[in-house]
Amino acid sequence: MKFSLAVLDLVGQIWMTLRLGLPHVLRAIYAEPSLIFNWAALSRISFANVWIAFGEGSDVHGREDKTSLITPHARGVVLDLGAGHGYTVPYLDRSKVTKYVALEPNPHMHSHIREKAHAAGFSEADGSLLILSCGAEATASILSSVDTKVDTIISILTLCTVPAPQATLLSLVQDILVPGGEFLFYEHILSHRADVAWWQNFWTPVWVHVFDGCNLNRPTNLWVSDLVDDIGESVWAEGKCLDIDWPEENLFWRKMGRFVKK
Repeated sequence: MKFSLAVLDLVGQIWMTLRLGLPHVLRAIYAEPSLIFNWAALSRISFANVWIAFGEGSDVHGREDKTSLITPHARGVVLDLGAGHGYTVPYLDRSKVTKYVALEPNPHMHSHIREKAHAAGFSEADGSLLILSCGAEATASILSSVDTKVDTIISILTLCTVPAPQATLLSLVQDILVPGGEFLFYEHILSHRADVAWWQNFWTPVWVHVFDGCNLNRPTNLWVSDLVDDIGESVWAEGKCLDIDWPEENLFWRKMGRFVKK
């Protein structure tokens, strides 16, 4: 394989993940020994701390692309899938966004979301901020909590972790997004290069457990662009995937896209 440096970089990231997350996991087990039998809880404790480092770096590298994708297009009620530590918030134009709904199943991240949202002018007190603890697949719960359909759905490095992603995407678009609403995504995806894709498939069974469910090998861009309804018609009135200036040999090869619902 030609890109051994990219593979070594991933090994380094696995080591960094363990180094950053393990101390917090051990402290949590010490405080509550029964957690040793709850892998999901330990994974969330670890990832909430790991993402402080990884999320900041990822945001810096993607800042120009995310600014061009999100700032001009996000409007009305915005649903942020997998809000993490709230890195999407600074890209929102407060004059166009009436409500920010942060979907984040990991409660250890909520304080970070709230801090960034408040700094950007969104508040739970005035109803312009809502933080939900469910996953993107819980569309009925999302719709019930928001009590309205949304104008914009944003997914930033999130669909790699969503269970049943194709079914979830369809449900989100059909049930939660208003006609004419926009779906904006910025995701790492399965590479079009056979050598890179081979390593993505090789490492995914390991990475998915180390990095809180993240899959390296999902063709998310194709799932979004080819999304069809129950009778086989496209759900989109318009839209396209956009290239990102990102090294093709990187295992986290990325694309972004903007799609408008019929």
